[in-house]
Amino acid sequence: MASAKKGAAKAGAAALAVRQSPAVQRLLQDAEVRENIAEAYLSLRNAYTRLNNGKAPTKVVFDDKKFQKELTKAAENLRDAGEALREGPKRKKRRLGRIVLLGVVGAVTAVALSEDLRKKVLDLLFGAEEEFDYSSTTTPPAPAPAAGATTPA
Repeated sequence: MASAKKGAAKAGAAALAVRQSPAVQRLLQDAEVRENIAEAYLSLRNAYTRLNNGKAPTKVVFDDKKFQKELTKAAENLRDAGEALREGPKRKKRRLGRIVLLGVVGAVTAVALSEDLRKKVLDLLFGAEEEFDYSSTTTPPAPAPAAGATTPA
């Protein structure tokens, strides 16, 4: 009985470790990885069907273009899935970063294209623009006497 419990505990721990591995997390989260694996499976199944159609296997492998195309497609899908699994789970921070970047670009574009919005932003940053009327507090100088004119004594 004790060995059965130990075996069950080991199996549970192994299952938990597999579940928490980055590759399994990526497989569970990423639909594209699952799609690549499914497409690879279908391509391999089609290639196997073509290989077992009654012709000599060497003839199929070397001469059958559809067989070669299916194998190439399966290899590409498996390569893409493998690369994605090696990367580990997708990080969600990139989405947030993209959203923030898009918001900043949109705000800058809106300010650049809208004169009213630009005025509001400048008023918020630097204060409202005040109208300034200049009025002199000094009196203008007396006009200079004309040339050749005599001054009264």
